[in-house]
Amino acid sequence: MSDARPTPPPSHSPGAGGGHAPSAPQRLDARAQALQAILPEVLRPFSIALSVALDEVVALVPAEQVVEVCRSLRDDPRTRMDFLRCLSVVDYGDILEVVYHLWSMEKRHKMVVKVRVPADKPEVPSVTGVWKGADWFEREGRDLYGVVFIGHPNLAPLLLWEGFPGFPGRKSYPFYDYKEW
Repeated sequence: MSDARPTPPPSHSPGAGGGHAPSAPQRLDARAQALQAILPEVLRPFSIALSVALDEVVALVPAEQVVEVCRSLRDDPRTRMDFLRCLSVVDYGDILEVVYHLWSMEKRHKMVVKVRVPADKPEVPSVTGVWKGADWFEREGRDLYGVVFIGHPNLAPLLLWEGFPGFPGRKSYPFYDYKEW
């Protein structure tokens, strides 16, 4: 097993990142462009960095603000992000990135909210109070990556058993090679 670790993702701040990571063309449709135009106003009270990845607007949010940002995105009549499509975790070695994929049933637009936490202290406030559907996603993130979703009503194992050693979604988890019999 190689111990080479991936480079942490570039900042979503304009002009940052150094151009080392491969990129794909941005393809925002009209709805995504309209969403991109209103997000600075909707999220003005928060410390966020907006960018675009492929066909979605991305908001990089500090962990301590994620619940209020998500609540604002859900409740604001201009965004109405009423559906959490998915919650995933990406392992960048020293950093874990929790990714919230949002959708508006009414507006029919989508976006991504990202939170970065150190891998040695992966704590993020739970968004189960914003979307009940976050329950199993967060439990899965706890099982596979060890992310602690603070305030989750029942962070019991979902995929693994209680006391499972380690977090098999992390790149540092040892997988032993299978042998042919």
